[in-house]
Amino acid sequence: MMDGADHPDKLEGDSKTTTDVDLTDTTLVVDISDALSEQDKVKFTVHTKTSLPDFKKSEFSVVRLHEEFVWLHDRYFENEEYAGVLIPPAPPRPDFDESREKLYKLGQAEGTLTKVEFQKMKAELEAEYLATFKKTVAMHEVFLSRLAAHPKLRKDENFRVFLEYEKELNVRGKNKKERFGSLWKDLTKSVDEALISGHKDSDEFFEHEKSFLIEYHKRVRESARVGFKMTRSKKGVADCHIAIAAGISTLGTSDTHGLSKFLNKLSDLFEKIRKLEGRVASDEDLKLTDLLRYYSDDTKAAKDLLYRRTKSMVNFENANKALEKARTKGKDIATVRIGLSSALSVLFSHTQAESNQQKAKEKFDHLSEIGKKELQDFKTRRLAAFKKGLVDLSELELKHARQQIKLITEFMGIAENL
Repeated sequence: MMDGADHPDKLEGDSKTTTDVDLTDTTLVVDISDALSEQDKVKFTVHTKTSLPDFKKSEFSVVRLHEEFVWLHDRYFENEEYAGVLIPPAPPRPDFDESREKLYKLGQAEGTLTKVEFQKMKAELEAEYLATFKKTVAMHEVFLSRLAAHPKLRKDENFRVFLEYEKELNVRGKNKKERFGSLWKDLTKSVDEALISGHKDSDEFFEHEKSFLIEYHKRVRESARVGFKMTRSKKGVADCHIAIAAGISTLGTSDTHGLSKFLNKLSDLFEKIRKLEGRVASDEDLKLTDLLRYYSDDTKAAKDLLYRRTKSMVNFENANKALEKARTKGKDIATVRIGLSSALSVLFSHTQAESNQQKAKEKFDHLSEIGKKELQDFKTRRLAAFKKGLVDLSELELKHARQQIKLITEFMGIAENL
């Protein structure tokens, strides 16, 4: 079985996605040097090379599971210190169920297929499994690279433990009570977002970003859905070529009128075109659909940043109102004769309101300052990633188109001489 414990896969250069982070700062470089797929989990070997004094060694590796990546993401997301930071989205859960189901169905249908057809379909499914495996590894690596490249997130203690602690972290999934709590938080957050979505921001930059990201997220998410359907259709076309090539090959072996050579060459042509169609589908999935999926998640993270800032702004405005109310009561002391205890109570309330207002202002200003830079960096990164992804995809599709034209031209030349 491909998912056995003895089936290690090393990352190759062409397995990188267009969301890879280009690190110019080499003081902390993190990559996944190896990964092992087992029956129900993937073990990622996380390799770190650093010159930072926070770490005990300059180069080291640890083995991590997907759940530990999610744990690390949650530590950032739940930390108030990073409220103004765009937290990189957690990598998707390794999911090979579809590939395993296809292999199972292929095994069930083995008796109805020719040996050649069965072997070709099996090879195609194994290639699909491997491509999915490589993408899974690449997305986990992108998550770590984003953290390592960020000047604030890279200093987190949990990140250091994740990279350096040699034993298992022994993190667990959420129990029912915690899952319900998370569901309730998400529901509350959705209600809050709906309530503050119409809140006018006095800062033109953030008001524009809010409007843009809401619409952009809808469109990029829909584009990812359409891209996924397109890729599946392309893979379906490639699979159809297997049956066509096998059928023509069968005709060639049973022909008695001198067409066998022509039919065999035609079968070979369809087999070669099948491989090209499969590569086109894989390239579109890697360079376009995965890119759209990633930035759908990353745009959601940007929206979360705006939500946290807007919530802080609402708290600041409420603190201003409370302070104004306390000041009004303070003025009443001079015109209304009240007892000493009441006067002290009013004075305490005024002092408390001033303190709350100052804290709310500092937090809001801090989130605004950091958030603005984060969103500007997000735009730069997003544009660069899409430019690179689309250019790479165009070059690959041109390359495959030229190969296909070459194959057809060669076949026509051979056919004329048969």
